[in-house]
This record gives sequence, structure tokens and C-alpha cells, in this order.
Amino acid sequence: MPTRFSLVPQGATIGALVEGVDLRRPCDDELQDELAGALREWKVLFFRDQHLTVEEHAAFAARWGQLTDDTLVASSAPDPVDNVVVFTRDATTAGLENEWHSDGTFRPMPTMGTILRAIEVPEVGGDTLFADMAAAYDNLPPAVQARLVGLTAIHDWSIGAYAGKYGDALAELQAAHPPVEHPVVIRHPETGRPTLFVNRLFTKELRGLPAAEGAALLADLCAMADLPELQVRFRWAPGSIAMWDNVACNHYGANDYFPNRRVMARTTVFSLTHDRVVGT
Repeated sequence: MPTRFSLVPQGATIGALVEGVDLRRPCDDELQDELAGALREWKVLFFRDQHLTVEEHAAFAARWGQLTDDTLVASSAPDPVDNVVVFTRDATTAGLENEWHSDGTFRPMPTMGTILRAIEVPEVGGDTLFADMAAAYDNLPPAVQARLVGLTAIHDWSIGAYAGKYGDALAELQAAHPPVEHPVVIRHPETGRPTLFVNRLFTKELRGLPAAEGAALLADLCAMADLPELQVRFRWAPGSIAMWDNVACNHYGANDYFPNRRVMARTTVFSLTHDRVVGT
């Protein structure tokens, strides 16, 4: 049990509100260890009334790993502040995050975590939903779990919204960032827990199965994220923060506020100790 803060569960297996922490202050080793333990257990942590400067946001995030600007062509600036990305969704730039996904599964090792902070939010809409993909695996029928042993999937960034976003240089970027192959069920790098590692936005196909059979199975696996029992939904307010384990959960940014304005600040963290995910 943490001693530096209290946890208020927001979902049955995923999502907890952290109370009693001021992230404007430097995060010491003891606090980070307790937050890390809570993150491993709950997959996503929520904070309220954390009106951080960009510098404070970057300083907190930098304790968790190598910061990156997690676009298709990921980069890591030497100054942590330069890795805090402020982005706006409005009538001109619509949100593309409204599908279940885990960021960067089209890379050999996706990012381990994200810290997202709300700056300006619409009066209605714009929630983010999270689905527990370890619980998703646990809730598969035993026969399906057995069927997934040794099975791998192809992840390709260009099957989703990125294809349109980078359409002017699509062929060049596809050559520079070809599809990758991951186990369908991975052992989480930190907890060792079997975790379903597929998502609708980036998982293209299952390897080693006839096309129709593989497509049907992949659809069934991705649909596990749709189960409300495995989800938590977070309503944003200015100064709210969500910090999530990108490998343990899928997330979905509801685009039900268009054409209203939503401004967020994001930092993303690569693991310093893991360069790929491995199967169970």
C-alpha cells in the first residue's frame, strides 16, 4: 500500500485516482517507486488539479525513461522540455484517436508510457477510455488462449489514420518504417503478466492462419477492448493528468466534441531497459 498518497479505484481492474500528490514539486525516489507500483497494478493513474508548467511536466516525465516526441518518425530532443508536445483538436484539426489502440505497436518496441495533461477541454465530450488488455487475455475462453500460443501478428502504421495524415510521402515512409511482427500474447516487460497485444488501429493480420480465419480471430481479439467490464473512462478538466502503461492497455480518445476545441500536452517515454516485447 502506498504511504505518500491515496488511491481511489475508478474501474474494476484498471484506473485509479491518485490523491495527495502535488506534481509541481520534484518527484523523489520514494514517491516514484510508489507511483510505479500503483501504475503496474492499475495500468493508468489519474491526477486532478495539476496545473504544471511545461518545465514541471517535462521534469516529472523524465524520471520514467527516455522522452520522445511520439509521432511516426519518433525523435528525442536533448532538452526534456522540447519533448512536451502541445496539440490542439478543433474545427480545423479533427481528432484521429477515436479507435482502440496502443501507441507505436508498429515499432520493434513501442513506448512504455504516456503522461497526458489537459490544458483546455470542451464543455461536453473529449473523454479518454482505457481497456485492460491483461484482463482481456484472462477473460478469453481457455480454448482461445491455447490457440494463441506461439501466434504472431503483423503491425503496420499505414493501415490506419496515419496513412491519410502522411499521404504525400506514404511510399517513402512505408519503406523507412516497414511492418513489424509481435506475439499476439506478450509477457508484460515489468509485471510478467500475459497481455493481449493487438489493436484495431495498427494490427494488420495474424500470421500462419488462412486469411479469413485470421481476420475473424483478430476481430474477436480486438473486440475484447469493447467490454465495459474491462474499461475505465476519464472525464478531463483543465489540470487533469492521465499517466498510462502503454503496453498494458489500449486507449480510445472519444472524438465527440468536434468542432469544439481541446488542447492537451503530452510526453511519451521509451523504456531504458527493454528493446522489444516477447511472447508468453
